[in-house]
Amino acid sequence: MNALPDKTLNATTCASPSRVGDAARRRSASDLAVLRRRAAQTASRSAKRNRHFEQWGCLMVAAQGGERFAYDQLLRELDVWLRRYYRRRLPQPAAEDATQDALLAIHAGRHAYAPSRPFGPWVAAIARHKLIDHIRDAARFAALSLYEMSITDHGEAGTSTIAVDDLLRHLKPAQAHVIRLVKLQGISIKGASSATGQSTALVKVNIHRGLKKLAALAADDAIKSTRPQTGDLQKYATP
Repeated sequence: MNALPDKTLNATTCASPSRVGDAARRRSASDLAVLRRRAAQTASRSAKRNRHFEQWGCLMVAAQGGERFAYDQLLRELDVWLRRYYRRRLPQPAAEDATQDALLAIHAGRHAYAPSRPFGPWVAAIARHKLIDHIRDAARFAALSLYEMSITDHGEAGTSTIAVDDLLRHLKPAQAHVIRLVKLQGISIKGASSATGQSTALVKVNIHRGLKKLAALAADDAIKSTRPQTGDLQKYATP
């Protein structure tokens, strides 16, 4: 005969419904406490940021009225804020350049700032526009370097191949193939023509068009990563 299944519960592996309910309630209370704490921290940072923006707006209005000390203080504080902002988003040399460009843009547009407008979105828009400018420049420079370089070191070629492989998949196969051969492996235009069956003129055209598209793709992807998902520019101005 088949033995009847044991209907006894193992206390070490099966908790009672009341204990399960207590554990669930404790976890729920703990999760709620974490959420409340995070919400409080976010609200505190937001309030601190808004106070800074309000103070900077007052300093800008004072500067527009001819108060030099107010303007000097504003630029010093914005310099610190912008450095933090760009250090989290750009390499060090580019972050330094972007900081200086943003300060120059703020200086050039100081008389265009309307005191009736919130200062935060105004300065955040300038910071973000300079960020996008530097990302675009970096993408163009990368594509130009790829276009002009003549690789003889196989280690460098391998590194470059890894760096651009994702972008190359977006190109037409004929374009990607000749770019890999000529720009990443150092093969001559004539050699690429023989390897692919394309004429030398077509190889040149495909390289030119492919690299142009690479630059556009790199710039577009980088800009999308910095684009606000909401209309709140202040959120994206937080260093």
